[in-house]
Amino acid sequence: MQGSTKIQIQDVVAPIDRRLYGSFIEQLGRAVYTGIYQPDHPTADSDGFRTDVIDAVKTLNVPLIRYPGGNFLSQYRWEDGIGPKSQRPVRLDLAWRELETNQFGLHEFMRWADKVNAVPNMAVNLGTRGIQAAADLVEYCNFPKGTYLSDLRRQNGAEHPFAIKTWCLGNEMDGPWEIGAKSAGEYAHLANETAKAMRRVDDTLELVACGSSSMDNPTFGNWEETVLDACYDNVDYLSLHRYYGYYNDDDPTELDNFLGKNHDLDDFIKGVVAMCDAVKARKRSTKTINLSFDEWNVWYHSNDADTQVTPWQVGPHLLEDIYNFEDALLIGSLLMTLLRNADRVKIACLAQLVNVIAPIMTDENGGVWRQSIFYPFMQVANYGQGVVLTDHSTSSTYNSREFTDVAYLDTVTTYDAATQTVTVFAENKHQTETLDFELNFGELMIDRLLDATQFYGYDVKADNRDGHMQLQPLPARTDTHHAHTKLQPLSWNVLRFKLRD
Repeated sequence: MQGSTKIQIQDVVAPIDRRLYGSFIEQLGRAVYTGIYQPDHPTADSDGFRTDVIDAVKTLNVPLIRYPGGNFLSQYRWEDGIGPKSQRPVRLDLAWRELETNQFGLHEFMRWADKVNAVPNMAVNLGTRGIQAAADLVEYCNFPKGTYLSDLRRQNGAEHPFAIKTWCLGNEMDGPWEIGAKSAGEYAHLANETAKAMRRVDDTLELVACGSSSMDNPTFGNWEETVLDACYDNVDYLSLHRYYGYYNDDDPTELDNFLGKNHDLDDFIKGVVAMCDAVKARKRSTKTINLSFDEWNVWYHSNDADTQVTPWQVGPHLLEDIYNFEDALLIGSLLMTLLRNADRVKIACLAQLVNVIAPIMTDENGGVWRQSIFYPFMQVANYGQGVVLTDHSTSSTYNSREFTDVAYLDTVTTYDAATQTVTVFAENKHQTETLDFELNFGELMIDRLLDATQFYGYDVKADNRDGHMQLQPLPARTDTHHAHTKLQPLSWNVLRFKLRD
């Protein structure tokens, strides 16, 4: 099977916003307790943070982390998580039916984010709370000093403002599962008024309005239009959430369909962009609303186990999907889809980061291990820099149960002018055939091949609990204007080239 791509560095989709490689920590399951925070663990630092987890997150190179939720957010009192730990209340978390000790709160999160070299994407509760609590939180976090709340922050150990820039106005507020769920009109009014108040405190904020919690919800479409009609002038982004599952292990055609779900993601993004631009046109606005895809992942493995969890525990084993190799292949495709839409998707958060539907898993009494999905995310976050180039690839295609014309060769190219580096991410979705991959650099001249790796050879149902998965060298040859390699069946591949000046 043949496939090719042409590299044209002048043909740019968009600059890459590093926040596209964000992630998410929710006060849920073991994401925090025995995840990132475990004071009695041998690797814990003076703040109680597991340094083995910090090292793993830094390896992923996550630049932005959404916090504290998620469904947890919609009945959360941010004040519970500040001040002396001995005085913090234990609360019922109604979203996940856990006990929340509040031993990890705002200041702990900010210190942890700093240690992993990430900035916060903070969220405010618009389920059970609203305008005043949100404005108070901005004042506490971002106002320098001289008011009750800013001085309380200083009293609690943070002399300087946190200077948090990006804020989410609630979470999944049309979801019937959400505490304080609202109609589109109710949410639109509350979000707009909250945005106005928050910006009165700090007019540099970037604000994210909730889109519909799912494109499968009956509210989808009407929700986006109603919210943007009300909030357009006072928000900067609209959020999207999407999770993918594998639904029939007994059907041999299901793998082809699963690996084609990047088409669903692309259609979803383009549909929401069209909605945003329709409101822009109707309002005759010069402002463009971009997208924050602040929850995305594969999520289905833990569904049955979660129904057996005893409620009202601290840090229970919830949503602990164990990812397999086919999940890693889909994650690679979804990442490439986000990159191809980088002109409008400026923020994205893999949900989540540690233990809860996550690339990083911990043992309470042991170490850290990397899930299969860790590897494609790590490579894209570290090497997908600069600008995204327009796709000029060709290959054979296939049809599946849900999708037509799915390319066997899924690829995207980035170019970093600062380092004169071209990075090509490529996946062969064919289950049995090797793909001869030709890269044509046109008039550009290759100085050298910096690196070439492949992730392949594992059973699609294999996971990485035993730590056997690893990236392998990818044989490739180059001349001045071309490169050639063979992409193995069901493989994720990365090639990095240095161009001549």
